Amino acid sequence: MRITYLAPGTGGTFYCQNCMRDAALARALRKHGHELTLIPVYLPILIDAEQINEDVPVFFGGINVYLQQLTGFFRKTPRWIDKWFDVDWMLRMAAKREGSTEASGLGPLSLSMLEGVHGKQKKDLDRLLDWLEEHEKPEMVHLSNSLLTGMAAEIKRRLNVPVVCTLQDEENWLDGINPPYDQQCWDAMSRCASDIDAFISVSEWYGDEMCSRMELDDSKMNVVHLGIELDDREPAPVADNPPVLGYLSKMCRSLGLGVLVDAFLELKKHPELKDLKLRATGGQHGPDFNFIEELRTKLKEHGVDQDVEFIAEFDLAHRRDFLRSLTVLSVPADEGEAFGLYIIEALSEGVPVVQPRAGGYPEVLGRTGGGVLYDIGDKAALVKSLETLLLDRAAAQKLGREGRENVYRDFGVDTMAKGVAKIYESLA
Repeated sequence: MRITYLAPGTGGTFYCQNCMRDAALARALRKHGHELTLIPVYLPILIDAEQINEDVPVFFGGINVYLQQLTGFFRKTPRWIDKWFDVDWMLRMAAKREGSTEASGLGPLSLSMLEGVHGKQKKDLDRLLDWLEEHEKPEMVHLSNSLLTGMAAEIKRRLNVPVVCTLQDEENWLDGINPPYDQQCWDAMSRCASDIDAFISVSEWYGDEMCSRMELDDSKMNVVHLGIELDDREPAPVADNPPVLGYLSKMCRSLGLGVLVDAFLELKKHPELKDLKLRATGGQHGPDFNFIEELRTKLKEHGVDQDVEFIAEFDLAHRRDFLRSLTVLSVPADEGEAFGLYIIEALSEGVPVVQPRAGGYPEVLGRTGGGVLYDIGDKAALVKSLETLLLDRAAAQKLGREGRENVYRDFGVDTMAKGVAKIYESLA
């Protein structure tokens, strides 16, 4: 089957679960015999994207769609002018710019994209469909998230193929948009849903959440849990000399890195944890740099800045080395997420996790084991849960082994690819 997979990139600036999911799924689907083209939208897909369509252009280049939103002049410019703004180095520079990927100020642009042929980016939608008709002739189009569903009606009209859409953490973006655009985007997504043949949620919890918020027909909803690329490897030893607390996600305020730093400071007061280290990675952009500097200042004021590392590299090889250095991992995001890919990444290396009882975390840990849940906002419970695993290495190792066994059994990328392929085949 010939599949076109449209996926927004981040320019490689931070740990993006959607980008890593898309890259791994694309490789796995190809391995299972599908002719799949992964097409980057807005920005290049750089994280974990080795051997994926290096010569495929970026569509809806981030600079161009922003300029088209601002002024009618750029809605009529010829392609030779637009190309100036779609070169790789310019898109990467734009990705690092403060506010370039912050939801709050991008409500009008998000809404315009959801308006499809009636939006201000119609020129780029026509360019994409012309390219697909000439080069790809797909039998299926897969949208990486529901913020792209404004394309679906025109895709079906011109290509006459089924359209599938994955759902993962869109509500975090939409709820961050300034009113009234937040609700207008939700309403537009609900209207666009009629043009989607099947939705794929990464967890049962998130599928239910999006059925409610988008007023979806649940007969279109499918659940395929995330998977990661696994190979034969020995589980990581539990770091205990000294013990190491880890964080793996975008290094920002909203995902709880500041909360984890506060927990680390409390843990350091325990006599047996005075040598505890904290390691964090996952990248940052824009306002996150100031946030990290605030954390560095706080750590220095407490005299423990030498015990903390903020690590820049987070590609696959560096993530594996990072995870193998940890005793326990935690991303204390009280708002929760649809899945939490870092959970199964950590468990695949035998590293146990501590997470709030929020979003899809209970579902993932219920299916994998390998972790401890605490009540949302209960910082004392977070500290106590971390302390228990940091001090009881046998308990940490047992949890890590259980999680690793279940990840290898149920959360490999091949399992995810088979689940997605089954949905494709039901629509073909």
